[in-house]
Amino acid sequence: MRRKTFDVLVSIAGMFLAVTLLVAGGLLTWGHFYISNEVHNQLAAQKIFFPASNSPAIAAPEFAAMHQYAGQQLTTGAQAEVYADHFIANHLKVIGGGKTYAQLSAEAIAHPKNAALAAQVNTVFKGETLRGLLLNAYAFGTMAVIAAWAAIAAYIAGVIMLILSVLGLAHARRD
Repeated sequence: MRRKTFDVLVSIAGMFLAVTLLVAGGLLTWGHFYISNEVHNQLAAQKIFFPASNSPAIAAPEFAAMHQYAGQQLTTGAQAEVYADHFIANHLKVIGGGKTYAQLSAEAIAHPKNAALAAQVNTVFKGETLRGLLLNAYAFGTMAVIAAWAAIAAYIAGVIMLILSVLGLAHARRD
């Protein structure tokens, strides 16, 4: 009798875990779609387009990664990462002479009358800001992908636990 009660309690606990995993899967699925939609909507509103594949803007070898999205509108986190790291970053290297905004800004502070340097600092600041924002979109897009995989894992584990719990209850009834 004690064993049967224990088996029933374990099965009920398993069912509770199964329901918890299925609810977690639902929340992760919602999180995936919510984040994906927000990333898409925010990026689409910016109306950023990749240059066409035959564009001289991406002809150099350092822009090779851009060709996979040539001519497309930037709407996903993965696209944002490519645009930020292979288009903006390469242009910033040229504009800044390999120096970052922080380095150029320090130079501009030391030479406050240098208008060309001030303009260079302004351009690099804007570029690094846009690059950072796009990389944030990439990070959130990656979180959406992780949430989708976690949801699948939670659903699978929940179904397995539910099956095992039902089998456990059936076994406890036979004893």
